[in-house]
Amino acid sequence: MRVITTIDDLKALHKRRVPRMFYDYCESGSWSEQTFRDNETDFDLIRLRQRIAVDMSDRRLVSTMAGQDVAMPVALAPVGFTGMQSADGEIKAARAAEAFGVPYTLSTMSICSIEDVAAHTTKPFWFQLYVMRDAEFVDDIIARAKNAGVDTLVLTVDLQLLGQRHKDLKNGLSAPPKLTPSVMLNLATKWGWGIEMLQTRRRSFGNIIGHARNVDSVGSLSSWTAEQFDPRLDWTTIARLKDKWNGKLILKGIMDPDDAVRAADLGCDAIVVSNHGGRQLDGALSSIRVLPSILAAVGDRVEVWMDGGIRSGQDVLKALALGAQGVMIGRAYVYGLGAMGQQGVTTALEIIYRELDLTMALCGRRDINNVDRDILLIPKDFEGEWVS
Repeated sequence: MRVITTIDDLKALHKRRVPRMFYDYCESGSWSEQTFRDNETDFDLIRLRQRIAVDMSDRRLVSTMAGQDVAMPVALAPVGFTGMQSADGEIKAARAAEAFGVPYTLSTMSICSIEDVAAHTTKPFWFQLYVMRDAEFVDDIIARAKNAGVDTLVLTVDLQLLGQRHKDLKNGLSAPPKLTPSVMLNLATKWGWGIEMLQTRRRSFGNIIGHARNVDSVGSLSSWTAEQFDPRLDWTTIARLKDKWNGKLILKGIMDPDDAVRAADLGCDAIVVSNHGGRQLDGALSSIRVLPSILAAVGDRVEVWMDGGIRSGQDVLKALALGAQGVMIGRAYVYGLGAMGQQGVTTALEIIYRELDLTMALCGRRDINNVDRDILLIPKDFEGEWVS
């Protein structure tokens, strides 16, 4: 049996077990995938200072994110199609996160519905909202989230239009997959995944089917989602949704200091520096490069988190040392989910926790809330100005 010690080990198993279209959905970006690659490789440019003869006992990773106690400052990011990576995947991921003590964020485009996840968990989870043209649907899903006990809304603000995602287009991405000859040939090699999927009734978008007007089948859903992302989303809309939600609000998709200041002015509880995992504007800077300028712009007016490219506990430490108060992970936990279901998500969290703890200690720190830039060695041009 293969010994799993890294996120890359989970990624390899994920690729072997899950149909190509869903693996590609996870492991791809838009256009040339430059930003997708930079998200990960830019972490490698930052090095760590090793310290010795420092008391490394009694280490602490516990922290808070938006006022919530967490076992480590890491939350599971919203990821669409999660229930296609593993049967009932959102439920499995939410249960793993709850047991570990970190937040789980359910995507609007999830396979398991808000009610499904609430029925299989015992603590509040977070819910991520895409703003749709159908205002009635948006109002309804906000009410459903409140009724399910959700206390934190993660509003994605970078998806008014869908980025050009070549792999998804070529694969004919859908849930459930359309049984074309090439898809059927690929599914024939993923029999373990297929057997699990046959044992669940959840194979399409549970938050939408039966809830959105005139959407009662997979065929109509495809056209509905293509038409529904609202290009009119602006700061007025965000303010209105904040008032309607009347709870903790996190804005995800901030990549510019001016936008970060607007979010702070609005009174959001946190912002997430994020380029949607490199799946929206290809050619944008990586999240970790943008992070320092956003922190400088907002100071302590709002909590600043980041996501994009995090594949290890060392990546988490680098982001926190740069000044982020938390991070969100997407692909790292999806690899685990696709590889081993709920246990795989737990394994991914354990790997990141162990790497974060060990690296923090070897850098001479004992409390994750006290790490700072002194433990980093950063290239001189890493935060250099880019001429416009």
